[in-house]
Formats: sequence, C-alpha cells, structure tokens
Amino acid sequence: MNRFKEKTVLVTGAASGIGLAVARRFLDEGARVVMLDIDEASLQTVTAVLPQERVLVQVGDTAVQETAAAAVKAAVERFGGLHILINNAGVATEGDIMRTSEEDFAHVMAVNVTGYFHMAKAAMPELVKVQGSIVMTSSVSGLGGDWNTFAYNTSKGAVSNMVRAMALDAGKDGVRVNAVNPSLTKTGMTVDMMKDAELVAKFEERMPLGAPEDPDGIAAAVAFLASEDARLITGVNLPVDAGLRASNGQPPM
Repeated sequence: MNRFKEKTVLVTGAASGIGLAVARRFLDEGARVVMLDIDEASLQTVTAVLPQERVLVQVGDTAVQETAAAAVKAAVERFGGLHILINNAGVATEGDIMRTSEEDFAHVMAVNVTGYFHMAKAAMPELVKVQGSIVMTSSVSGLGGDWNTFAYNTSKGAVSNMVRAMALDAGKDGVRVNAVNPSLTKTGMTVDMMKDAELVAKFEERMPLGAPEDPDGIAAAVAFLASEDARLITGVNLPVDAGLRASNGQPPM
C-alpha cells in the first residue's frame, strides 16, 4: 500500500518498541517520517538502515515544550508541512499510591500527559492546514484500572479522555484525534514482565488471540486510524488488545 505517499508523519518515542514499529509502517506506506526520541544513540542506530531521504531524526524530551516546537519546525522546514502526529513516547513506574514517590508521579505525568499536550499543541496549526490526524498511544490501562501501577494508570486515563476532548474541539477544523489502547506488548518497557512465565501465562489465559502482542500489529492499527480509510472516525479509544476487553472479567470455565 502507498496510503501515505507525500504525507509527513511525526512519531514520538520512535527509537524502539511501538514507536519504531509505527515509524517503519509509515515508511513502508510511502510517508516521510520525523522520528523523535530522547535516546539519541538508539535513534541513530535504528535510523541508519532506513531510507534517509524520507527520515528526519530529532532528539529531545517531549516533557519539555521546546522539544515539541523544534520537532514541528524541523518537519515543516525539511518536508514542507506536517500531516500526522503520533503521540507515543511514554514511561511507567510500579507501585500503588503509597509507594509512588512525588518525583516518579510527576515524571510519569510529565512525559505521558504533558508531553502529549506539548506535541499536540505545537502540531495543531500545521494539522489544521491539511485537515490532518493525531493518533495517541494510550493503553487498556486508560480504559480500566490495574493493580500496582498507579501513576501509569492515572496518566493513561488522562490520555484516553484527552483524545475525546481534543476530537470534539478539533473536529470543526477537520482534524481527527484517536488512540490505540494496547495490552501487554513486546517492548523495552515490558522486558522484565516477559521474563515472568507465570505472569505471561495469565495474560495468555485472558487474551483470546494470545499474548504478548506484537508492536507491528499495534502499528497496523495506528496506520489505519491515521489513514483516509478512517476518515469518519474520531474521538475513539481503540482496544488493540488481542481480545482482552471482550471478557466480562470472569475466569475461563
């Protein structure tokens, strides 16, 4: 497919995991991609094998407002505009409210919520010009609660409703805003979880299509929501969770 030829896409958290899979998917479909990440070494490594004429590397922390402005400016200067923003950069910490420090909570919210705000606000003027699209990586943890990940759950709940509120406001300008909501996915953030065979087995029991999820499968859903095929879809939090949320919560029988 060539759905994104002559389109420019900005992907945050693009050096690994879901972000890297998303960037590759858009490149495969003809897009020009601005890849933004805080990890410069990893970003340089993964982009070395990508088509250089259609890739622009940007390094920075999305929790910092200037990073967002600089990335959007670079996209416009290099490629002439911006059509799609993928808000994906994220962090997580373990712990309930009593074991979550002020510093950890502030960091998670700064990256997962304020960072998304910075990027969307910086990108919106360019997206309005072309009636573009935003897709955010939320989580099934933004649709329901989890144990022992208080800060992460709080941040993803905010992202899920940010999508709805932004979709309402941006619709008048023809800009669509949606989210994908994955469950357990093979990424750098879940390396320790993958080593716990008992935990993975519990996920497999609850996910009809099996666990853990493949980042490329998440990227396919992101590309769909960003494409003209989804032109009537906005304000949606799409569970991309191998069927996890199809359950009413009762155990298998």
